Amino acid sequence: MKFVLGIDGGGTSCRAALATVDGTVVGRAKSGAANIRTDLTGARANIVEAARQAFVAAGQNPELIPQTPAVLGLAGANVGTYRQQLEAILPFSQNRVETDAEIALEGAVGSGDGAMAILGTGTAYMARRNGKSRAIGGWGFQVGDQGSGARIGRDLLEQTLLAYDGIRQGSPLAQAMLAIFRDNPEDLVEFTTNAKPGDFGGFAPKVFEHAEKGDIVANWILDKAIADVEAALGVLDLGDDDPLCLLGGLAPLYAPRLSARYRALLKPPLDDALGGAVQMAVRVFSSATEAAR
Repeated sequence: MKFVLGIDGGGTSCRAALATVDGTVVGRAKSGAANIRTDLTGARANIVEAARQAFVAAGQNPELIPQTPAVLGLAGANVGTYRQQLEAILPFSQNRVETDAEIALEGAVGSGDGAMAILGTGTAYMARRNGKSRAIGGWGFQVGDQGSGARIGRDLLEQTLLAYDGIRQGSPLAQAMLAIFRDNPEDLVEFTTNAKPGDFGGFAPKVFEHAEKGDIVANWILDKAIADVEAALGVLDLGDDDPLCLLGGLAPLYAPRLSARYRALLKPPLDDALGGAVQMAVRVFSSATEAAR
């Protein structure tokens, strides 16, 4: 074994890091979405492409992929048999598919105690205490992921239609959203027919931007989202000394909006989720190699 791969796949993108067996990252790459529940075939293709590009970035031959083990932390791996289905069709020498929350916690706090919240296209939470982990959420856009970019974007489209119908008060943000769809609500509805979580999540930054300007629709959506995030954090039952790391694209936007109780616990993560996948790959596959000897 010459290299290990760490893979971090979510509803918006898939990142790969190629590392030597001591954990030194030598190549990184990024490709399209890799939520295995919403699109298993597409996720597999993007995982392999990210891995291939990571080899190229490292100046290594991608033909080494079948000789390289990988730890993959993927959205959608916590439900159904998607994990097993994916493992059966991956090209790596050995596969360990984990949830995106598991590699995020590993990256954020290492092997010690602490908690993390993924706040991106989806949301997921995990805490570890005395070596035991507990996961919260991560159930997907349709029935979960409250406070996520996808749900914020979906709520924005809903509020835009309510404002169009005169049911809710409009705002500059609602007007700007309708303008994206040529001021035609039918186009907006048609967009949702095939939209994936990442498509909805692309609208989330607009909500944060307009909230800063006092936009009534933006603030209504964010008040709801923040309440959802804090409700999940509350279930983790964090102590006053427990480190809490926020991860994901929306993390820096959420951090200053949390209540004082949670802001006081915030600590910068030791590493990101991709780093966690690499660390786990080194630990798991190096141990396996030693045991085989």
